[in-house]
Amino acid sequence: MPADRGLAQAGFNELLHHPSRLAVLAFLSGCIEADFALVRDRCELSDSALSKIARTLEEAGYIDVRKGRLGRRARTWLALTPVGGDALAAHLDALQAVATAARSAAEHEADASRHAG
Repeated sequence: MPADRGLAQAGFNELLHHPSRLAVLAFLSGCIEADFALVRDRCELSDSALSKIARTLEEAGYIDVRKGRLGRRARTWLALTPVGGDALAAHLDALQAVATAARSAAEHEADASRHAG
């Protein structure tokens, strides 16, 4: 089985592999809803970068984007959807599985080389 197919089956998500998209979803997982500016600042992104990320994640169904007004100012709020939460959890599990498998393989190789010499 090709390695990338195994990762996909394990929940590895190419969309979330990008560090900025992963950071946004991870941040939103701790909120009910967050103001665009707060997400931008906490994830250390520019307005344009977060706008593009938000559009991509919204199109995937991972976040909801709500626009409104707070006083006279236009505001945008972002919220993780259940689908987004599930995708994030599966992706994190897949990353952990990759790390665990790599550690296990390294330990096996180290043991084999100790016994061979």
